[in-house]
Amino acid sequence: MGQRLMGFALWIDEEQGVCWAQGTHEYRPMGAAVTARLDRFRVCDFARGRRPPKSVSSSFVGFFGSLESVNEYLRTGERPRLRRTPAHLL
Repeated sequence: MGQRLMGFALWIDEEQGVCWAQGTHEYRPMGAAVTARLDRFRVCDFARGRRPPKSVSSSFVGFFGSLESVNEYLRTGERPRLRRTPAHLL
């Protein structure tokens, strides 16, 4: 059996001051989590039935290979270059 790939999509809602992350497994949604912009994501934050709201569709940051890399990115405080969410995540 092949290796299972896990990744995370990240949105930053600057207006609300929150971040959304959605776990993906072979590009299928695995649930989402929301946290304050200055907080960090934990595995227990993710809920299988939760999805990011449509209001963040223009606040997509990108894909990350691990939850640790999402949190590292958030720690940098770098101003994100936001774009539209890829269609397969809508």
